[in-house]
Amino acid sequence: MKNLVILGGGYGGLKLIDELLPDHLPEDVEITLVDRVPYHGLKTEYYALAAGTVSDRELRVDFPRHERLTVRYGDVAKIDLERKTVDFADGTKLGYDILVIGLGCEDKYHNVPGADTYTLSIQSIGKARETYQVLSNLAPGSTVGIVGAGLSGVELASELSESRTDLRVKLFDRGKHILSDFPDRLSEYVENWFIEHNVEIVNNSNITRVEEGLLFNHTEQVPCDAIVWTAGIQASQVVRSLDVEKDSLGRLKITAHHHLPDYEDVFAVGDCASLPHAPSAQLAEGQAEQIAEVLKKRWNGEELPETFPPIKLKGVLGSLGKKQGFGMMAERAITGRVARLIKSGVLWLYKYHKG
Repeated sequence: MKNLVILGGGYGGLKLIDELLPDHLPEDVEITLVDRVPYHGLKTEYYALAAGTVSDRELRVDFPRHERLTVRYGDVAKIDLERKTVDFADGTKLGYDILVIGLGCEDKYHNVPGADTYTLSIQSIGKARETYQVLSNLAPGSTVGIVGAGLSGVELASELSESRTDLRVKLFDRGKHILSDFPDRLSEYVENWFIEHNVEIVNNSNITRVEEGLLFNHTEQVPCDAIVWTAGIQASQVVRSLDVEKDSLGRLKITAHHHLPDYEDVFAVGDCASLPHAPSAQLAEGQAEQIAEVLKKRWNGEELPETFPPIKLKGVLGSLGKKQGFGMMAERAITGRVARLIKSGVLWLYKYHKG
């Protein structure tokens, strides 16, 4: 029996299982899903868990069940591409015939001293829980610094400003205005929302050092009772340690068929794969669909296409608290309650379908 091992029960890993089970897996192949927790976490919503506006259970989706699917729990310590094994932190090993690496990402601290020690994170459900505990226990009038004004930072700042109106929230952004990848009209809408909700935007910032309770913006010292880091990501340490070609963020370089150039049975999906688009759940699921197509054609002895069509992304949606939102749909900027309703609907459909 051949073993298809999927490392990570994220958006890409679960989509691949959906594509193969129950009808597209050969009789001599079984699937082993590896994760450290017994559920799929809705990572795009971890900001709300950290802010305390949703419960932990709302962001968990049970893994699928099937007689040819085995779920193994544990922390992956190493991938041995030559021996075709996955090594776990407890010393055990798991052999594979086909490997799909979907181990996600972790914070990138850009060599800022103290950032990895004195800041909070929302990159995993466990870290989002820890961040919630700290933020929820802050005294009234406390200052929260959020470093990074991309989508995650903006959503966290807005959600926290509604959850804890007594806190002073400072959002630090390197650019002249937040959400610089979006049209100016949309960025201005979000900035105005923050002004109305007493969130301070610190533009043209450059965090040079972090100490306990203290941010250094350029040379200015900014006292903070809690600091959350949302200023960039990189591939997980296990992926970065692989002796194969990677990009500047440690993500794996892959072929048009999503496998490593020198290992056609090792695929990379999601945040640890080097792709021209920004990481997203949509992108991971699009990749998974194409990986499933590669596997099915191989198993059926069919010729693979030279390339796949570009993965179509439907758009980007962000929340501004529970009633407002923003985003891009079909290259059109949308703001306000409609954007928030669309995002809520997309999330509900995903949870309903998966659950």
